[in-house]
Amino acid sequence: MSDIPYLGESTDIVLGQEFLTWLWYRSDTRPTFPSPDGGPEFSVSMEQRVVVQGGEGDAKETASVSGILSELREARLGLATGKKVTRALVRFQREPESWQVTLRATDFSFGSLKTPSVERGDSPDDDPDALFFEKIHLIELCLEFFDTVFKEFLALRLSPKWEDESTAIREWAAHNA
Repeated sequence: MSDIPYLGESTDIVLGQEFLTWLWYRSDTRPTFPSPDGGPEFSVSMEQRVVVQGGEGDAKETASVSGILSELREARLGLATGKKVTRALVRFQREPESWQVTLRATDFSFGSLKTPSVERGDSPDDDPDALFFEKIHLIELCLEFFDTVFKEFLALRLSPKWEDESTAIREWAAHNA
């Protein structure tokens, strides 16, 4: 049993919203991160679908924006008015491959994870399990990308630099609305 007290679902949601909001800001201002496996850097971007939410109870407001090549204007406007990201389609990219995953702030769950495609070999001598293991490797690599990004967020969030970062996020949101 852990000695760390469970603070409740509302704390999880707030941390998740702060993370996804920071991730959008970070992906717009400095999109690259060091690769966890020592390979080339990877980048992060928000894609096609973002949900922002603000307020509580009867005053809760939600803006959901989706669309191919969308500039996510309504969601950006929501950020400028104090809303936080609650769900987003995120792309992790390390040339020439990319992964897409829907992240939820409420429980940090992953949905609709799409990995790079795995090519089937032409030789009848190819290991039949190789495709499965390659797919598992790609899923694990995506999780490592997420861990790298979340680790950077937590280090910043738990440091005195978070106040300056929060100010920069608010300025970015107001400027991009």
